Amino acid sequence: MSLTHFRPAFADRRLMVGAGLILLAGAIVQLLAFWPGIMVWDAIRQYGQALSGRYDDWHPPAMNWLWRQLGRIAAGPAPMLALQALLYWSGFALLILAAARRGRSGTALVIAACALLPIPFVLVGTILKDSLMAGTLLVAAGLIGLRRPGDRWLGTGAALILIATATLRFNAVAACLPLLVTLAPDRWKRTRLRFALTMAAAAVPLVIAMPIANRLLHAQPSGVQLSLIIYDLGGIGRYSGSDAFPPVPVERPAEVNAHCYSPISWDSYAWWVDAPCPIGFATVRAAFEAHHIDPYRWWLEALIAHPIAYVRHRLAHFDRNTHFMLADDASLPGLSLHSDPNDWGYQVPPSRLRATIGTLAEWTIATPLGWPICWIALGIGALFLLPLIDRNDPARAVLWSALLYAFSYLPLSVASEIRYHFWTMTAVAIAWTSIIAALARGGTVARWRFAAGLLPFAIVTMLAVASRLIG
Repeated sequence: MSLTHFRPAFADRRLMVGAGLILLAGAIVQLLAFWPGIMVWDAIRQYGQALSGRYDDWHPPAMNWLWRQLGRIAAGPAPMLALQALLYWSGFALLILAAARRGRSGTALVIAACALLPIPFVLVGTILKDSLMAGTLLVAAGLIGLRRPGDRWLGTGAALILIATATLRFNAVAACLPLLVTLAPDRWKRTRLRFALTMAAAAVPLVIAMPIANRLLHAQPSGVQLSLIIYDLGGIGRYSGSDAFPPVPVERPAEVNAHCYSPISWDSYAWWVDAPCPIGFATVRAAFEAHHIDPYRWWLEALIAHPIAYVRHRLAHFDRNTHFMLADDASLPGLSLHSDPNDWGYQVPPSRLRATIGTLAEWTIATPLGWPICWIALGIGALFLLPLIDRNDPARAVLWSALLYAFSYLPLSVASEIRYHFWTMTAVAIAWTSIIAALARGGTVARWRFAAGLLPFAIVTMLAVASRLIG
């Protein structure tokens, strides 16, 4: 394979140079502002396991193992921060090159601007599995965009990256699947049956990636899956007025649970809060074991017995998770600009630059640009405008990836943090760059499609703003 294979064909090199300079400047500013990397509670726990080489499955063991390997370069969060930044900025660079190869160099600056969105900018500076995952997905999407028919090297590289990405989050499969299916030959997707079979086949390596990685790394089971079960049982009990938990040594458990449950997160049932619920993780886990109860069966029976309560719980949490019908955004976790206290003393030094970036990001959270539900609505609207996106444009798969990943949090989420929507916000922005570029080139769609493309965002934004004003 010659280097000419990678030479982009574009009309205006100045746009490419400008986009490249934006990415380079962004990467430099980010590293200067966040070096050596912000370590929140999750990262502190992961780094401790990376140092010891002994893992459990509460946080992705694959990331902990990777951090251990990076420790050979330097100690602390700096190598992981450098990796996250490298993936993030190089992923956008690949997407710009892919657009240029398709003769769309005019979109270069718009794509580069997406990389400067304040919330993702801060999240890349924070050591998180969400940030690492978004970076790998961007690189995979860029490689898919650069791939030509019959190009096995780039396709294989993208596929391997996607399978590796599936080890970083339990619901990463939803984000990886559309991108992996894109790599399949067209003949495998010509009919609905073939497409369904291809989807099923592509899901297999993604679904088994994390269990295999955990076993290879001898990760100890932590019972992390109980967090979802406990939260759902708490929600079912709250909205049905009954006791949905297994027999626990707590008087009037339904009343206790009513005080413990929050649609924001499951944290009150955990052990790390200041005032944990008497019906907590250890208590429920012990009850399941003492009475020889299968937690999954108990959860399913509770759901079947109280389906409306379950749906109310899930919708209430999704509302909080996506910052939709809120009266007070201050009740939701925001962004961290400082490391949490840790045994190794790793902290980011005071920085006016970081403070300014953080202020901009926090301001963004208070606007529709910072509400995940608005990005989800933009993504839904973009589906009506798919005819504007070239069939070989990775933005199509990126859009589906964003939406499937966003809605995976409807049944699977246990907390409300902006970081969970990093990929959705970034991916929807990328998809809309292709739509806007097509319209700028004179592309047309039926009026009803254009209206449908904007309507979800308009309705959701008006409802979200109204809920805040009225509240």
